[in-house]
Amino acid sequence: MDSKPTSPAGNTNESRDPARLRSHRWFGPDDLRSFGHRSRLKGAGFDDADFQGKPVIGILNTWSDLNTCHSHFPQRADEVRRGILQAGGFPVEVPVLSLGEMLMKPTTMLYRNLLAMEVEEVLRCHPIDAAVLMGGCDKTVPALLMGAISADIPSIFLPAGPMLKARWKDQTLGSGSDVWKYWDERLAGNLCDADWKGIENCIARSAGTCMTMGTASTMACITEAMGFSLAGAACTPSVLSQHSRLATQTGRRAVDMAWEDFRPSKFMTAGSIDNGVITSLSIGGSTNAIVHLIAIAGRLGIELTMDRFDQLSDRTPVLGDIRPGGRYLMEDFYDAGGLPALLNRMTDLLDTDALTVSGVTLGQQINGAEVIDDEVIRPRENPVSPVGGTCVLRGNLAPSGCVIKSIAADKRLLKHRGPALVFDNYPEMKAAINDPDLDVGADSVLILRNAGPLGAPGFPEWGMLPIPQKLLRQGVRDMVRISDARMSGTSYGTCVLHIAPESAASGPLALVQTGDMIAIDVEARTIHWEVDDDEAERRRSAWVAPDVTPPRGYGRLYAKHVTQADQGCDFDFLVGRSPDAEPSIH
Repeated sequence: MDSKPTSPAGNTNESRDPARLRSHRWFGPDDLRSFGHRSRLKGAGFDDADFQGKPVIGILNTWSDLNTCHSHFPQRADEVRRGILQAGGFPVEVPVLSLGEMLMKPTTMLYRNLLAMEVEEVLRCHPIDAAVLMGGCDKTVPALLMGAISADIPSIFLPAGPMLKARWKDQTLGSGSDVWKYWDERLAGNLCDADWKGIENCIARSAGTCMTMGTASTMACITEAMGFSLAGAACTPSVLSQHSRLATQTGRRAVDMAWEDFRPSKFMTAGSIDNGVITSLSIGGSTNAIVHLIAIAGRLGIELTMDRFDQLSDRTPVLGDIRPGGRYLMEDFYDAGGLPALLNRMTDLLDTDALTVSGVTLGQQINGAEVIDDEVIRPRENPVSPVGGTCVLRGNLAPSGCVIKSIAADKRLLKHRGPALVFDNYPEMKAAINDPDLDVGADSVLILRNAGPLGAPGFPEWGMLPIPQKLLRQGVRDMVRISDARMSGTSYGTCVLHIAPESAASGPLALVQTGDMIAIDVEARTIHWEVDDDEAERRRSAWVAPDVTPPRGYGRLYAKHVTQADQGCDFDFLVGRSPDAEPSIH
């Protein structure tokens, strides 16, 4: 929706004194160092009229030719620049690490904290008064927010937007979700090579993020609900003209935020974080949001626990009927009224007094937002589910907790007991899973270990373990799968994820053997490994911890400092509010 954000600080001459700007320390004084700063800008082709007395607005762009979700960002950056110029700011584009989910290995999650560190340092070390954070692909969103929160410089997020929904023959395709679906059909012998190629050619229809409620759209919705982006930003499809207008509006708003010194610390609260959690639950969002929200909250100095997710889940209905937990796609969600309309149906659950980057409260921002389609955004009396779509389980297999996206699971498997089939690592699983002689049945519980933050490394999206081919040909399409990995937000099935502590960190998952009985009960929120204490202790005494610390580089830093899944997988030395440490200028 088009919006005209208001300013809590107003537009008085007093509030727009250039000497109040952070960048004034670089450009304002009559000294040798400032002379150097100004002269080098002029060497780049800028003159006094471009930057003197104007807020410097950093456009932090995560574009890359290898990040297909962001392929439209060069144009969007120009449109952000237009808005900054319209509002009297000085735009400077600063490229930062691009985390392209599809092409980076072993996983972009390994590098989320690296981007967060870069954003924090880029904002802190440069003469930037406010920032526009351009991201969308899964890990770019939390990384940008984490870095901006720690730098505590006025910042506003511009999401990449979901791609347009795809069509193949008479089928509407959803990215990710339908890949897994049709791959299973191909393995089962029900899909020919030509049809598989046809799906490959059309399932990613345009620039933008996955058009299902994967991690990208989940995090975009959470970000809007927490107040970090303009109203309606999360659901606007990437290639619509409205998305171009949104980019320009975001640029204009960034200039006002610079004058107001409207930092994350002035609008992000525990209520904002709860709004993000509730939003994720109400849209049937990605399980990955749990890890990212814990990390984001940690940067604010707010402790967000797994138990808090379960508390809020018990009273939050799922109103967004969106794949993979529902029927529709993000374009349908946008046409139905988008996130503001959904949030306006659950104001009693939200902290509506929480401030947003628009300069108004969340309640004011969503007031009057209208639902156009009750099938896509359900009424409270007819929810997709009466409680949130993600549940936290605990037990002797996951002392620190684990998660399951119950709304995307086969309901008959939400209470299940079966024998474990254990794979020590992903290559072992991949080599064995389609062996026709594999000793596996529909009641088996597939277990993958050494797939967590340390063990993989990087906590990759391996949690949706494939169904063995022999079972696919028997008609099996879901079974219980347990791992210390994550799974894509576009994935589905009865997958228990984020087992903490992970196996490589001496968690109980390391001790499970094929044939052990495993029981899950989602309603009771339990996961139980049926082994007596003496046997468990015998196995532990024989267990040898793997060496998971690389010899050098970023991987070594990561292995030494990353926290476990239940703690957000942030670096231990970055958790908590950052002290206000402006760089010295000598």
